[in-house]
Amino acid sequence: MKLLTVTVPCYNSQDYMEKCIQSLLPGGNRVEIIIIDDGSKDNTGKIADEYARKFPDIVRVIHQENGGHGEGINQGLKHATGTYFKVVDSDDTLSSDFPGFLDALEECERQGGVDMMVTNYYYVHSDGDGDRSINYSSVLPENRIFTWEDTKTFRVYQMLTIHSSTFRTEVMRKWKQPLPKHVFYEDNLMIYQTIPYVRKMYYLNADLYRYWIGRPDQSVQSTALAKRHADQILVTERCFTTCHLDDITEPRLRRYMKHDLFMMFGISILTTRLNKSAETDAELKKMWETCMAYDPKWANYFRKRTPLLFVSVPGRVGQEFAGSFYRFAGIPAESGYFSEIERYSGRQRI
Repeated sequence: MKLLTVTVPCYNSQDYMEKCIQSLLPGGNRVEIIIIDDGSKDNTGKIADEYARKFPDIVRVIHQENGGHGEGINQGLKHATGTYFKVVDSDDTLSSDFPGFLDALEECERQGGVDMMVTNYYYVHSDGDGDRSINYSSVLPENRIFTWEDTKTFRVYQMLTIHSSTFRTEVMRKWKQPLPKHVFYEDNLMIYQTIPYVRKMYYLNADLYRYWIGRPDQSVQSTALAKRHADQILVTERCFTTCHLDDITEPRLRRYMKHDLFMMFGISILTTRLNKSAETDAELKKMWETCMAYDPKWANYFRKRTPLLFVSVPGRVGQEFAGSFYRFAGIPAESGYFSEIERYSGRQRI
């Protein structure tokens, strides 16, 4: 059995995927790299097959009909043989800290294993402006196995994301249902529906994941964000209905999950209201109805007892307020959520 499975979902990734794969090869035989060719129409599949031919003990390729990023993760998880599982997007890379990260995973295994390994991730902009590390040292103990009781309050920008999280494979396989096909932002669901099963964790204070931003085909326009608001709503609904918060008995885990849901509800509302239409406002109303039917206590909490109340005001007034909030006081890009939306909006992944 391999120590780690790294799944690389690829769609028309010929121009940048090799940089990603090259950053994973230093893991050697401790790692299996599963490249998912998601129905690409360029040379992605050929490039992937060539790596599998050169490195047969490390690289595997799955060719599938186009199912989107989420289906790539589903298939990677289905075929994974590693004790741990990580997703690396085809236009991102891992840093030179990768071998040290694997050493830390091996040490965790010698101590009985963990459910999640957390590392930092680093924003790399094409123009060098805004590069920074998302660091968890203020909320997580370093270099030891710990539980939720040992965590502090996460700040807005310290969300656990696909970039910072590596999970035990058998923990991820406890999902009640796979990630949806042809849906953006499903990586937020991947994290949220895994977190309830996490008990033991380890934090390595290293900038492992290099999160590249600023390719010419990545759009940050509000119109692009608004266009895919329905996907954000769907993912938020799926997260909320994954489990009842009152069933989470660990107080600090529940606190983190509340914070995560607050962020997702907020993004759903803001990106939807950018459309400034009665039709999209109706979609938000339906979202709240779905959540109320599942868990009225917590749906009411998020809808009426948090600052989401102000961006949810019906009609033109609420639309303008939400737009102003988005432009001038919105959730920082460093939170990971707006960055994901901005980045995926300019790239076909479905």
